[in-house]
Amino acid sequence: MKKIAVHLADGFEEIEAISIIDVLRRAGFDVTVVSMNKSMEVNGAHEITVKADALFEDLDYDNINMIVLPGGMPGAANLKAHSGLREQILNFNDMKKPLAAICAAPMVFGNLGLLKEKKATCYPGFEEELHGAIITGEAVEEAENIITGKGAGVAIKFALKIVEKFKGKDVADELATKMIAD
Repeated sequence: MKKIAVHLADGFEEIEAISIIDVLRRAGFDVTVVSMNKSMEVNGAHEITVKADALFEDLDYDNINMIVLPGGMPGAANLKAHSGLREQILNFNDMKKPLAAICAAPMVFGNLGLLKEKKATCYPGFEEELHGAIITGEAVEEAENIITGKGAGVAIKFALKIVEKFKGKDVADELATKMIAD
């Protein structure tokens, strides 16, 4: 079973995080919600607190197949500032392991130089943070090992793209139909 780590920092966008976690678990993935804090509780941008499954420092990334970053502010900025997460993202990219970020969070990949000459999308106003990317403005983009999404309104579509990446379009389409998201 594929293991996916969804990283939450204080100020994360709740719709994105919960939609992604829910869709991926419905699809049968082993999803670990990772707190970037020193506690298991992470506070969202709209004052919704989520209890994580693991602290960043305790997670064994050798057993993780994909890193996912929900956006929101200041959540995405807090993810970008976390040196340990940046190191893990660079390691994943070097190994061509999948990475995904939505809303403002693609700026984490952009600031690490991972989006150069790749199609990407983000929340409007964060385009300059995607250094060297080919910014499309589409709802969801996939370029090599990186998936990016535009924002909260496309969180389910973004999560379904992750399902498609690992399990194929038919499985993603069937799940979308069951969720009435097609």
